[in-house]
Amino acid sequence: MSSKIYEITVIGGGAAGMMSVNRAILNNDEVLFFPGDAKTQKRSRARWVKKVDNVPGLLGLERAITDSNKVMLDWLQANTLSEKKLHLKSQESIKSIRKIMMGDKNIFELTSFKDETFLSEYVVLCTGMMDVQPVINETIRPILPFANKQLALYCLRCDGHLNVGKTLAVMGETNSAAWVAVMNYERYQLPKVILLTHGKTPKYSQEILELLAMYKIEVHESPVKEILGDAKEKILKSVVLESGQTIACESLFVSMGVMVYNELAVALGASIDERGFVVTNNTGETTIDHLYVAGDLRANAKKQIYTAWDQAVDCLDHINQRLRSERREKNLREYRKNLAGLSEIK
Repeated sequence: MSSKIYEITVIGGGAAGMMSVNRAILNNDEVLFFPGDAKTQKRSRARWVKKVDNVPGLLGLERAITDSNKVMLDWLQANTLSEKKLHLKSQESIKSIRKIMMGDKNIFELTSFKDETFLSEYVVLCTGMMDVQPVINETIRPILPFANKQLALYCLRCDGHLNVGKTLAVMGETNSAAWVAVMNYERYQLPKVILLTHGKTPKYSQEILELLAMYKIEVHESPVKEILGDAKEKILKSVVLESGQTIACESLFVSMGVMVYNELAVALGASIDERGFVVTNNTGETTIDHLYVAGDLRANAKKQIYTAWDQAVDCLDHINQRLRSERREKNLREYRKNLAGLSEIK
């Protein structure tokens, strides 16, 4: 284990992670960056999301988040500020984290999957979440050709506009899934909306039941057996149920919950909400001192690229304020000591 203590460590290479690194460097702070290895990157929403229609500057990119992040990282690595400040650990992920005492400092000890150990004064977690995929015939493969290719969608705020004029099927049995169906109908006046609970019995609130009836939103409980269409041609035709019924639809919305990548925060004892998202204050700091969260992992926040950027800036500016305060106090002590020495000489 190196005895070097890095000022800041950023874990996660999505929108929040990349903006955290950018802000740290622009603040002239030292940052150790773990964008993730092949396994963690594959399971990230940043790699999953392709086209983005609601963020200026990303509209024309094929892989909006990963492409823009690469541009930002290339720019940072060429920036003179980064020469001694940016420590990039490509294709490396953190598997465990704990707090230890070193002298009078309570710092983080991080261990990578390569069994390398690092020390850091501050940590910013940007490990995010992933949408739960429907298991069809014991595998998620049937949904993958359509996923995030503007045929199977996951975020109403990001992609709801793509459903305009289309017959929409929403997969999910919860009240939240039903609200997705209702909101799509209300917002875009769709010709038809269908709810597919994929073999589970829904337990809707009375309000939802009334809205489903009013908007004539059908509910089908039979499991999905097959998804028909041509992903390469960007065509979705229908969903076949195990009951034998074929549900015609031109768009599919998956609303089956999320997997929250909170393991490192939980290991440190940080507070999480009932869904597993990490609770923070308005600066992004968790209930663990010097541990911050930005992006989709954060509780009570929009799961959007622009909010991830904003949260990252808040986190890193607050850390910078604390680092500057520490340096200032140290400098003041030295300054006062020197003044006192000069006075004694006189």
